[in-house]
Amino acid sequence: MASLCFQTLALAIVLTTLLLCPTTIIAKRSKELNVIDACWRWDLHWHKHRDHLASCSVGFAGKMLNNMGQGVTQYKVTDPSDDALNPRSGTLRYGATQVQGKVWITFQKDMKIKLEKPLLVSSFTAIDGRGADVDIVGGACITVQKVNNVIIHGLRIHGCQSQPPGEVMGPDGKIQSLGPMDGDAIRLVSSSKVWLDHNTLYSCQDGLIDVTRGSSNVTISNNWFRDQNKVMLLGHDDGYFRDHNMKVTVVFNRFGPNCHQRMPRVRHGYAHVVNNLYQGWGLYAIGGSMNPSVKSQANLFVAPEGKKEVTWKKNYEDGMSNWNFKSVKDVFENGACFDQTTGGDDSGVDPHYTREEAFPVADAKSVRSLTKCSGVLKCSERSRC
Repeated sequence: MASLCFQTLALAIVLTTLLLCPTTIIAKRSKELNVIDACWRWDLHWHKHRDHLASCSVGFAGKMLNNMGQGVTQYKVTDPSDDALNPRSGTLRYGATQVQGKVWITFQKDMKIKLEKPLLVSSFTAIDGRGADVDIVGGACITVQKVNNVIIHGLRIHGCQSQPPGEVMGPDGKIQSLGPMDGDAIRLVSSSKVWLDHNTLYSCQDGLIDVTRGSSNVTISNNWFRDQNKVMLLGHDDGYFRDHNMKVTVVFNRFGPNCHQRMPRVRHGYAHVVNNLYQGWGLYAIGGSMNPSVKSQANLFVAPEGKKEVTWKKNYEDGMSNWNFKSVKDVFENGACFDQTTGGDDSGVDPHYTREEAFPVADAKSVRSLTKCSGVLKCSERSRC
């Protein structure tokens, strides 16, 4: 009898532990999820503590702890309309520009939002699309300009169009003048500590993600990029030397089908490109100019018919010998090949992450599994994501 009581008590303790700690206990037993997703996706009650997501980021963005905890305003988007200068309460633009301090933005229901002008996002803002199908489509898109501590998660952004100069409501409720915009899905300008995770991006007039004008400490993870010519630009232009300090982690993303180039293209700065799936390319997959450093690590490159070379290096043969383009434990299928550079110091390709930025790199053979849920997740309050 004593033994039976002991077994019953032990079982009760185990069940209680699983209920209280589903993320930490169950995720450790999962080999299907990457390290970011394993941090939160096994939690049945994710919707009750959404800001736990902020503790799951890795790479150069680090942990987004400034976006969680006390003092965060929970704001729900109920109105899909948009007014670029006088946003109404309940709209996405109102939450991103008018709410002071830390804000966590969610969506009441499925909606399609056509932005009149680029959406400027305030510092300490998380836009969280989990639990609804949210499309930013057919108009202007998102600009992260001169801010920090921004999370954009779970949005479907497509059909972005170029925009003429004009005024728009900006952070802290102040009207700002913007120059012309090229039609990118998400554009980072002079911003830091930004995490872009689990978005689906495609078919925009210019590119899908730009990290420019001194932006740094950025992690781009778990996104699905498809049906696009220019995918991801890291570094403003060849003459903008301030981007020398740029650091970007590109991890667990799926590129393709029908992506042509810039996955990413890097100018001046540093990119750690790791555990991504490349489903073909047109001109090239990873390229750059102005002596960038790129560590391509444990990615899976599946070459298209005809174009087998992964890399493209502008002016490399004209004497720019300080390049660092290194491939470490990548896997190449269908004849894919990677042209490494011979110049520069090999130590220059190591990311030198801090403790809060570091993460285990998976074997490239597991990349298909780790990226199979890239892009917007199907989530509901009655099930795991």
